[in-house]
Amino acid sequence: MKYNYAFDVEKQNQVKVVGRDLNISTKQAIEICSFIKKMPLKKARATLEKVEKKKLAIPFKRFTEGAGHKKGVGGTGAGKYPVLASKQFLKLLKSLESNAQNKGLSSELRIIHACAQRASTPFHYGRKRRIKMKRTHVELVAEETEPEKKSEKRTMKKEEAQKQTPKRSKEEIGVEAKNKPEQKTGGKKKINEKPDSQALKSTKPLPEQEKKQKNLSRVEVKK
Repeated sequence: MKYNYAFDVEKQNQVKVVGRDLNISTKQAIEICSFIKKMPLKKARATLEKVEKKKLAIPFKRFTEGAGHKKGVGGTGAGKYPVLASKQFLKLLKSLESNAQNKGLSSELRIIHACAQRASTPFHYGRKRRIKMKRTHVELVAEETEPEKKSEKRTMKKEEAQKQTPKRSKEEIGVEAKNKPEQKTGGKKKINEKPDSQALKSTKPLPEQEKKQKNLSRVEVKK
């Protein structure tokens, strides 16, 4: 029997998978679909593996009846540990990855569509007769994404910075340097600074030079 998807897969870099009549709760499947949508495939698998071991909780935003506050990936709030549903979703994600390999796509995939629908609910047999079963259809569609390199990110940042800062010519820089007021330097003088010629002229003569000048003046007077 042909199954009609709710999402039309037209591009070559997209893959799809469907789980029909899965023995899981439709409410839990809807919450998991809303959580893993727009998530990388590797990250979705890692998170569902933690949910299966009850290390992380799936946040429940719509069907919060009986869901207590738990620490999950989406923050603290109402959440549950849907172990059986996470096992079924892990099988679907593995088959989705294998479909991508058969199609010749890379392992860098992102989930762009996740949908859960209620299926037929037949009655149990045996001692549980007159009790309906839980059945759900699950659709998953992933798209190949190109990994961004670090060098490309750096070049993009440099180009954006160059666009924001306008370029100035050498003439404009020279005019600005001339028009800038001279800054007065205060504080202690540097030891390694060389004294100016005017400062040397203003300095007092040494005591030996004073004695020679006095002797010369006396000789002149005697003459």
